Amino acid sequence: MSLRVLLVDDHEVVRVGVRALIERHPDMEVAGEASTVREAIKQTEVLKPDVVILDIRLPGGSGLDACREIKKLLPETRIIILTSFPDDQMIFDAIACGAEGYVLKQIGSEDLIQALEKVGRGQSLLDPSITHRVLAKVREAQQQERAHAFAGLSHQEMEILALLAEGLTNREIGARQQLSEKTVRNYVSVILAKLDLSSRAQAAAYAARNRIEDIFKGGK
Repeated sequence: MSLRVLLVDDHEVVRVGVRALIERHPDMEVAGEASTVREAIKQTEVLKPDVVILDIRLPGGSGLDACREIKKLLPETRIIILTSFPDDQMIFDAIACGAEGYVLKQIGSEDLIQALEKVGRGQSLLDPSITHRVLAKVREAQQQERAHAFAGLSHQEMEILALLAEGLTNREIGARQQLSEKTVRNYVSVILAKLDLSSRAQAAAYAARNRIEDIFKGGK
């Protein structure tokens, strides 16, 4: 069975070039073409292609708008963003919209075919030249999310929460922090109130879920 591809780009020369490339491969066929966001959504709905090659800059809106709408209408349709712009935020947004691939128009012919085959099999991909930047962006977002999770706590409270998450009792935490058991108990009450939690178990789970140990990694 042929892999059916919809080409979406407002430049005819790009569509002609990609069509010629795809048509040289017996296991692929171009199901149709579109040049605007509206056409892309309509053609996808009518033709139900396996893969949509989608330019990120289109008349009538962003290719990301088309990606988001296509995924809403036909979640199983796989999308490769094809663009001239290696913009980190756009890449991040494309992944958030559900795109399975993001490649640059400078990609080689065989590499594009391999990208189509890979996405057609249900895998995801990024152009190697931009993968490291996306991963860095993901790590940065994760770090910001973790920092936000503990934003209302003082350093002392975070240290106590980290020890609580390790399963230490108030007495054991006090010995580590050179605090009285009563003082630790007061700290725990404040931590629970700040995090809107009701028990030590919830606090421990919250700390583990937001990987509090990563914040202190290398600091002990």
